[in-house]
Amino acid sequence: MRALLVVNPVATTTSARTRDVLSHALASDLKLDVAATEYRGHARRLARQAAESGTTDVVIALGGDGTVNEVVNGLLHNGPDPGGELPRLAVVPGGSTNVFARALGLPNDAVEATGALLDALHARSERTVGLGLATGTPGTPDAEVPSRWFTFCAGYGFDAGVIGRVEGQRERGKRSTHALYVRQAMRHFLGDRQRTHGTISLTRPGEEPVEGLVLSIICNTAPWTFLGNRPVYAAPRASFDTGLDLLGLSRLSSAAVTRYGTQLLRSSPDRGPHGRHVVSLHDETEFTLQSQAPLPFQLDGDHLGLRNSVSFTGVRRALRVIV
Repeated sequence: MRALLVVNPVATTTSARTRDVLSHALASDLKLDVAATEYRGHARRLARQAAESGTTDVVIALGGDGTVNEVVNGLLHNGPDPGGELPRLAVVPGGSTNVFARALGLPNDAVEATGALLDALHARSERTVGLGLATGTPGTPDAEVPSRWFTFCAGYGFDAGVIGRVEGQRERGKRSTHALYVRQAMRHFLGDRQRTHGTISLTRPGEEPVEGLVLSIICNTAPWTFLGNRPVYAAPRASFDTGLDLLGLSRLSSAAVTRYGTQLLRSSPDRGPHGRHVVSLHDETEFTLQSQAPLPFQLDGDHLGLRNSVSFTGVRRALRVIV
């Protein structure tokens, strides 16, 4: 089996020595080519080349959720893979959170995950997962924005603003930690003037619009994220086997943050945030989020700047994954 290993050399939780050991372990069972990413978007380019070459059976992403997202977008550059003609995706977690890998049931340790991957390859064990697709909305200033796939979540509004702050801190040399996210969330909360009067509207075919959302989290699987080893469920019923789920909040006062923050920390596969300011959707195929004022937007933890509008589609059976 011929494989391409796409390595993020600055992955948060793996050293150069560990990455070399993992490469040698994979090369013992695979005809392995190794490529290290050199710039943002490089993993996407490498995966696209592998998909279009027709000679690669598996593309393995060694890195965090951002690396995985780029590889997925490269593999699906020409569309989803219902016929199973594209290379399979495999993941070795190397980031700080690794939501996609953990949602697939993979170990969070890179060495253990490599062992699990080799076992899965020997057993020819794989599954087909659904993914989310975010596109520009026709008739808006963002109509020509290129579409992009996401594996586990997207955010429009408050949570994307937090991720933007975190990325700014990382560019200044700060290490990505859960404590950094918590600090930036508090600072963003204190500085966000729109948190009590939401500007986001939600529209769906055949349904009445929902107005005044402050926060909107779109989930393709559960959990939404992890705080250390603790899973956090924004949309407990989200699944790789269904469409998209959404959690929206219409208010982020101090009392609301305390209430819904506590609910998130106590969330479980059976119960997520709930209350009169909560909007929850499950297994949606398509919807649009729009705001008169441009708001931050993120996919799989990657801040993509400000958008006036984003349209979402849940695509079932989009890609095969080795598990």
